[in-house]
Amino acid sequence: MNVLEACDFPPSGTEVDLAVSGGPDSLGLLLLALDAGLRARVHHVDHHVRAASAEDARFVTEVCARYDVACVVHDARVAGGANFEAMARAQRRALLPEGVLTGHTMDDLAETVVLNMLRGAGLQGLSPMVEDSSKPLRRVRRRDLHYYVLEAGLAARYDETNDSPDHRRNRVRHELLPLMNDVAARDVVPILARQARLIHEDRRWLDELSRDDVARPLDAVDCRELATWPVARLTRWLRAHLATHTPQGETYAPSAKEMARALRVVRGEVVACELSGARRLSRRGQRLTLA
Repeated sequence: MNVLEACDFPPSGTEVDLAVSGGPDSLGLLLLALDAGLRARVHHVDHHVRAASAEDARFVTEVCARYDVACVVHDARVAGGANFEAMARAQRRALLPEGVLTGHTMDDLAETVVLNMLRGAGLQGLSPMVEDSSKPLRRVRRRDLHYYVLEAGLAARYDETNDSPDHRRNRVRHELLPLMNDVAARDVVPILARQARLIHEDRRWLDELSRDDVARPLDAVDCRELATWPVARLTRWLRAHLATHTPQGETYAPSAKEMARALRVVRGEVVACELSGARRLSRRGQRLTLA
């Protein structure tokens, strides 16, 4: 397989920002972007958590100098704790430029599908990355990417946390997916990726069908009308209006429990319910209000 042909890069000559940690996936992203004729600028975020983080930054800087690529090292300080990964991810997104490309592969897509499945995600969670232009390697297999880096004569940095069973993604990668391969007697990653693409197509169609619904504000629809809608239509409309948005442009849909509480308000079983973010959904005079 030609790895470069599997990539979804913009046209040759386009200026792009790349997130490069120094690991094999992000190094592969850099090499492929250069082979695709892109004008790359690298961004490396040093969280100062791992003992070797300074060496990682130095390595990325040296690789960029070797290929005559501009490199920006961002310093980030994140307090340790149970939410470290989420906080570190949020800080990276705040530091990195909008539209920065990352080295997520088809294997990452499959892992994300399984992780989202385990937490009970809906269609959106089961079809991640499919048309995400910031992830141009989403059709590339991880093993092929690593061979690509080795053939270039680069020895990528090794992050020992990628093997730690303390992180759920690692257990999916090293334990659950190999077991699924064994049960299915085949490589399930392409199957999960194909499933994600099919679900994504269904999502696009449903988005088109619900466009007029979503355009109607929360307080503009009579609850007696809402009561006649199919549950799927109603929950899709509610989910759009009850989602939360972060300053970094991320959107978080309401949880299943929040949706259950909101549906009780719509149906008149209760007059109000509490939602995340200190919000309150109320019903008065057949109209909904979110405060």
